[in-house]
Amino acid sequence: MKSIRRKLIATLLGVITSALLLGASAIYFTAREEAGALFDYHLRQIALSLRNPAFGAVWMPPVDADEEEFDFVIQVWDATGVRLYYSQPHVELPGFMAGGYATVETREGAWRVFAIRSRSQVIQVAQPMRVRNHMALEAALRVLLPLLLLLPVLSVAIWVLVSRGLEPLNRLARAVATRTPKALDPLPEAQAPQEARPLVRSLNDLLVRLGDALAAQQAFIADAAHELRTPIAALQLQAQLVERAETEEDRRAALDDLKAGVGRAGRAVQQLLTLARQDPDLAARPFEPVLLGELARQVVAEHLPLAEAKHIDLGVVATDDGLKVQGDPAALRVLVANLVENGLRYTPEGGRVDLSVWRAGGQPLLEVRDTGPGIPEADRARVFDRFYRGEATHEPGTGLGLSIVKTIADRHGARVGLENGAGGGLRVRVVFAA
Repeated sequence: MKSIRRKLIATLLGVITSALLLGASAIYFTAREEAGALFDYHLRQIALSLRNPAFGAVWMPPVDADEEEFDFVIQVWDATGVRLYYSQPHVELPGFMAGGYATVETREGAWRVFAIRSRSQVIQVAQPMRVRNHMALEAALRVLLPLLLLLPVLSVAIWVLVSRGLEPLNRLARAVATRTPKALDPLPEAQAPQEARPLVRSLNDLLVRLGDALAAQQAFIADAAHELRTPIAALQLQAQLVERAETEEDRRAALDDLKAGVGRAGRAVQQLLTLARQDPDLAARPFEPVLLGELARQVVAEHLPLAEAKHIDLGVVATDDGLKVQGDPAALRVLVANLVENGLRYTPEGGRVDLSVWRAGGQPLLEVRDTGPGIPEADRARVFDRFYRGEATHEPGTGLGLSIVKTIADRHGARVGLENGAGGGLRVRVVFAA
């Protein structure tokens, strides 16, 4: 699991270490530049001090390199190029050269050489570059090492400071962890630090949505229990009538009523399950292209037996075969099926229920039109509520059909409109997003 504390500490230590290394590098190059200028000055001063004395052919005895660390090396030449003096004969340096500064490469490394010419002599003073580099490195290490030794102390200090900085988040986590499932009141945003307030605000929004969802769920359960109580009581009464029937004819009539009651109760339970499955918080199936006209024809074919039983003309009167919408195929099938079933339920025998699919203003549109009684304007605002049934409704039902349609439409970003036809009946339009 990723840890903000560890990431912050590692980042801070990395930045500090990088800054120390960059500082040490700057110190090293600055010290090397200053040491170079200083030693160049010394080379020149030594050469100038040796310019006046008259040197003859002098040969210094060789010195073992293991016994002494060489610093400056001096060579003196006469005007004809004959070497008169060589302070370190075993050190290989370039021979006669013109005046001024130069950096030369030898088998023993780089050397800094200064040469000055007098009337009869050329004096060369040389120094290995490693001396200057070593001095610069020592200067950088003198600054860097104490700071590196402080890194463990800095690590502890950073750990403490970061832990204190993250303590408001820990308090927030403890406040959430100690809450009961019913404690959905907002978290105190004012007590949170500025950086944590967006998180607290988002959590509060989540708590509000969760509270609304729980309230809706509780209301749904209460309404469902209330709506199921009546058909269950009716089933119990019808079962008792079957037991008490004295004649076979009475028994068959009671059994028919019982079967009808079981069918109504089963349909109510089925619609409750369908509505629960279409809850936006639970229905997370991915969308895919759906041919709306083909779907309408399939639903019509499934409901033809019911339409024929009531002598209702059911069919698709207009369709755009290539019209597609992005959606959940199973949910859209439920939407169309509920509209068709509502039309068949409220349309009298010999009536019509027509489905149309086309594009209007660039938007896919599904329309179901019937020749039933329609819906009074006063009831249209509430027909999408769960379990709502208008006062003028005499057909059996649960009041969930249009609620299911509205839930599925909302999930697909579609609009549902109701209006009564000029010659009677109801026209339901579902307009999908373009």
